[in-house]
Amino acid sequence: MPHHALTRMGGRCRLPVAAVVVLLAALAPARADAPATALAALPLVEPAKVGAGSLLLRERDAGSDEAARAFRLGPTVGTDVSIEVGGMVARAAVRQQFFNPVQQWVEGVYVFPLPENAAVDHLRLRVGERVIEGMIKEREEARRVYETARAEGRKAGLLESERPNIFTTSIANIGPGEQVEVEIEYQQVLRYDQGAFSLRFPMVVGPRYIPGAIQTVSLGAGGWSVEATDRVPDAGRISAPVLPPDAGKTNPVRLRVALTPGFPIGAIESPHHEVDIAAAEDGRTTVTLAAEVVPADRNFELVWRPEASAMPTAALLDETRDDGNYVLAMILPPTPVADGDGRPAPLAREVIFVLDVSGSMGGASIRQAKAALDLALARLSPADSFNVIAFNHATRTLFRDARAATADAVARAQRFVDGLDADGGTEMAPALARALTGAPPQGKLRQVVFLTDGAVGNETELFAIID
Repeated sequence: MPHHALTRMGGRCRLPVAAVVVLLAALAPARADAPATALAALPLVEPAKVGAGSLLLRERDAGSDEAARAFRLGPTVGTDVSIEVGGMVARAAVRQQFFNPVQQWVEGVYVFPLPENAAVDHLRLRVGERVIEGMIKEREEARRVYETARAEGRKAGLLESERPNIFTTSIANIGPGEQVEVEIEYQQVLRYDQGAFSLRFPMVVGPRYIPGAIQTVSLGAGGWSVEATDRVPDAGRISAPVLPPDAGKTNPVRLRVALTPGFPIGAIESPHHEVDIAAAEDGRTTVTLAAEVVPADRNFELVWRPEASAMPTAALLDETRDDGNYVLAMILPPTPVADGDGRPAPLAREVIFVLDVSGSMGGASIRQAKAALDLALARLSPADSFNVIAFNHATRTLFRDARAATADAVARAQRFVDGLDADGGTEMAPALARALTGAPPQGKLRQVVFLTDGAVGNETELFAIID
């Protein structure tokens, strides 16, 4: 599919997120009620490091490279999220509010997370009293028009997909005291695994390890630096600021989920947030945050299961809209064929465990990863073979090649894992290449199990290794 093509889904246009570019423009000047705050009084932030999505402000007419990279943290008014779930498809509307508290015109750059399988199909920008609707354009054309509008002092915004799960919005010419509201709508296919459906809404742009030779632009004493590398030249565009712990909780979020799953729900769980659940007689269930407003310091996840007697093998959902009738057919996997004792017949496997032992894994992460790996090793059957690869800035392999899962081999692996410590960088590429070397023996299914808490900026390089 060409990267500017649109397809239909649920009565809306769907655009593959890997190429989403939206151009916004308005010709009228904005209102300028200048408050007393100066841009320099706002916190200086480092876009080359990553945290929760935020609006970064910089001078509109920055005359030097240093000034162009001198981002200040703009105040967040709030985030409202409304998600409608029908069968296996979710439509989300995200509305975020910010304002410019300084007495000068600025440009805003906002880095924010979305689900990696989201398809953005709507963007509306409100700057002051102006409402600006998004238009789908080719990436380069959109950028040219945006830069022209910015240079002419017009209102303009640009939404770009930097990674499948990271977007940036650039907003030109924000007037003194103006409030900025960014409204995005997207669709995604939900996850189904072992009888459970799940929805994930990311609230945090996770820290990414940036490999390669660093090219640094220094802004002097007390300042910060933007770091791009020969392997991740766009590191700054996939980064948002990290505030110190004493800065307190930021980015307040309200969230509501309306579930129409197509079957009676047996259980609903929110692993990371307390929620209130209200079921209606028409089969619709509404889930809201129990605290009403929470800080954007962790991702939201919702998991639901059908009633035991109502697990569907197929379901058909329909919706009537102004532009026509839409149907969604949902077919679930059949129950696995069981052997004589009633359990599914296992497949012989070659399992390659790849464990991240970089510095970011220190503390709870490495303890949890070791416990998970120890459990996985204990569950290997004599028909399986396995190997363990540990990596940080270097790669270590337990065995030269995958070995049969005998009691002695498993015990040796458990001792190897127990002796690992978390330290160093996150160089995934060599470990991934080592895990994918060769082919499994005939009759065995190879599984590569990757245990990590980190994200990296060189995904393209890693995908090439996998291909």
